[in-house]
Amino acid sequence: MGLIKRLFGHEAAGGVVLIAATIAALLVANSPLLDWYQAALDAPLSIMLGGTGLTKPLILWINDGLMAVFFFLIGLELKREVLVGKLRRPADIVLPGMAALGGMIAPALIYLALNWGGELRGWAIPTATDIAFALGVLALVGKGLPDGLKTFLLTLAILDDLGAILIIAVFYTDHLNLMYLALALIPLAGLFVLHQTRAVRIAPALLLGAILWVLVLKSGVHATLAGVATAFFIPLTDRKGGSPLEMLEHGLAPYVAFLIVPLFAFANAGLSFQGMTLAAFGSGLTLGVALGLVLGKFLGVMGVMGVTWLMVRAGASDLPEAADWRHMAGIALLAGIGFTMSLFIGGLSFGEGEAMNAVRLGVLAASALAAVAGFAVLRAARH
Repeated sequence: MGLIKRLFGHEAAGGVVLIAATIAALLVANSPLLDWYQAALDAPLSIMLGGTGLTKPLILWINDGLMAVFFFLIGLELKREVLVGKLRRPADIVLPGMAALGGMIAPALIYLALNWGGELRGWAIPTATDIAFALGVLALVGKGLPDGLKTFLLTLAILDDLGAILIIAVFYTDHLNLMYLALALIPLAGLFVLHQTRAVRIAPALLLGAILWVLVLKSGVHATLAGVATAFFIPLTDRKGGSPLEMLEHGLAPYVAFLIVPLFAFANAGLSFQGMTLAAFGSGLTLGVALGLVLGKFLGVMGVMGVTWLMVRAGASDLPEAADWRHMAGIALLAGIGFTMSLFIGGLSFGEGEAMNAVRLGVLAASALAAVAGFAVLRAARH
């Protein structure tokens, strides 16, 4: 029991489980189980009350429902970091903030350049970094790296996720239903009251969050954003001095890392290689995603046209303590591991079909290449 606890407590554990789920999805998608796999994901699941409710395929319950919990956890982490953590002081986020911004703009530009006149809707796919995967690879590098390197990568990835949340809110909202959007203000008002009163019990807030999720889903805004909104209304401290936010964050983290995200990967990474040729790697969509992640992230995080270097030279910011440009190059490569968020945005962009298979191919190839290259560079840079 102690060994299992130590294994799951290791920093790389979440990334390893995520890789295992991805491999399992690829094996199933390229086996006689493919029809069963697709049928299971397409199976309708209903939640009804008095003849009214929701009916969705299992894949959408995973992507819209369980991933709302994933975004809820991201929201909790963002709020804590802003109030008492790594994002509390503006000076601490200048360099990773610039790196995150560059790491979103450059991949989008590369994607657009390779898909001009084609599948432009997927421009946001290569803009996000997978926190669990990237931190897992960093942990596998072992000792000998500057302590501040993990903080830099974590801050960059958190800001990346914030950018992805804003992109989803602004660019992936279709067929807006103003009635449901107005009704969503009611649970939001309840969450605001609970937050202002620093309520001790968190069950009412979670119930209001579930109602908010249904109304946001019906409004046309992507439902996972309800998870983020609910998280922002969870008090950091309650009237009795406890921390509902940290309690929820610590309680949810293992379930998200070892259940929700791997289940999402298993449901969304199943790419069938049947009939696929090398020409598939040359499609604009696959190249745009792959080069956006590997090359775009590297150029953006290192600073387009030397912005990062100029900031350090000018004294506007500093590299993490004891870190040099080899370490930063390794981190920039790890930022190209898009995986979870890239697959998620790919699903929002294209749904299922040939386009999504091209996205899967680009994301899987780029994430594997970025992980191996980042690991090799950081391993060589160890002191």
